[in-house]
Amino acid sequence: MAITTCVFDAYGTLFDVAAAARGAAETPGREALAAVWQALAEDWRRKQLEYSWLRAITGEHVSFWQVTQDGLDWAMERHGLDDPALREALLTLYWELAAYPEVPTLLARLTEADKRCAILSNGSPDMLSGAVESAGIGGFLDAVLSVEEVGVFKPARAVYDMVGERFGTVPFEVLFVSSNGWDAAGAAAYGFRTVWVNRAGLPLDRLPARPQHVLSELSPIPELL
Repeated sequence: MAITTCVFDAYGTLFDVAAAARGAAETPGREALAAVWQALAEDWRRKQLEYSWLRAITGEHVSFWQVTQDGLDWAMERHGLDDPALREALLTLYWELAAYPEVPTLLARLTEADKRCAILSNGSPDMLSGAVESAGIGGFLDAVLSVEEVGVFKPARAVYDMVGERFGTVPFEVLFVSSNGWDAAGAAAYGFRTVWVNRAGLPLDRLPARPQHVLSELSPIPELL
């Protein structure tokens, strides 16, 4: 069965999650952040994801914006950054994350090939709207799907169900793309054809299902269809 629909995770896949810390670190007067921004960005992202998993396991759902703030607070404390103004600046920048350079061209190619394109993300609707608008990619997207519709974070099956409910697809018609190995594995177990965008060159996660394709960036995706 041909792939009709390409569905992308948002953060780390289309949008550069390190952009907020990197941008803030480039501001004059933020030497303390500049010294640790890469480690802070990694810790922020890791705790953001860990908190989403723990919330899903315990059934104590909150918005992704809340776990984003909680993750940042943990990371800032770890790196000794007690600076409310910096915190506010980092959170503001997170609403304006840059897309990876290849994203607009990729989405344009998929649209020209008559493939439907969508985002399926843990992100809150307003966060996703801000990122899509800032990146200028809204014209290529047929839907932006947020887990807030089902009240649980990925990789819960209820999240992946949203694709079929929105597009009337069966799983094998969908190519799901994520920079998170655990997300790609969850989507593969669900039945989607999957791409793991392994930008960091990490080992495969030891999970029951594995992605069909592993890429270092997004550009080759049209050749997989």
